[in-house]
Amino acid sequence: MQTLYGDREKCYKCYRPQSSCMCSYINSFDTDTKFVILMHPKEFKKVKNNTGHFTHQTLKNSELFIGVDFSDHNRINEIISTHESYILFPSVDAINLSESKPTCKNDKAMAIFLIDSTWACTKKMFNESKNLRSLRHMSFSTKRTSEYKIKIQPQKEYLSTIESVHVVLELLNDKKVESIEQDSLDGFLKPFYMMIEYQQKLIENPKSNSVRYRRKKDK
Repeated sequence: MQTLYGDREKCYKCYRPQSSCMCSYINSFDTDTKFVILMHPKEFKKVKNNTGHFTHQTLKNSELFIGVDFSDHNRINEIISTHESYILFPSVDAINLSESKPTCKNDKAMAIFLIDSTWACTKKMFNESKNLRSLRHMSFSTKRTSEYKIKIQPQKEYLSTIESVHVVLELLNDKKVESIEQDSLDGFLKPFYMMIEYQQKLIENPKSNSVRYRRKKDK
């Protein structure tokens, strides 16, 4: 879907200007696990580098919600009540997906909640959403570092939303929780890589408005 955004066309699938739309690189596939993406309003506005939209578009069995406090959100509470629900959130009590297989009681389908935001906003969303605090935590171990070359991560071990989900999908496959085709896993990060390549070209172009970011950094 396209619409005019000021004097520029905008794609309302990847939420990028039509001139830099990445939808052609997205190959959607299904999963048994439901992924629930909770996006902070500030993250939603980051059109140029938001990977939560790519994640949602690629995973057919996913839902995306925007907000801060989801305590009384009817649909989210419905998912929690009907699924074996986890939240990707590091803690001492988290089940480490790299070491353990998540369990589902009473043949419930599994749902994994993801908070798509900065770390500071993530903690605020987690603390204000009382229903999220009741969910079991899930984490993983990896030696990968982020390929997010146009964005500096708070810590070197931090991954973007789409990179984290890619690790989770691979681990779910390894644990036989999912049976995702290897081609789908291999192509999962393609829109992310193409977006980075596009933004890097803009930054390197002295005639591009994006060069202002580089100049600030060089000062």
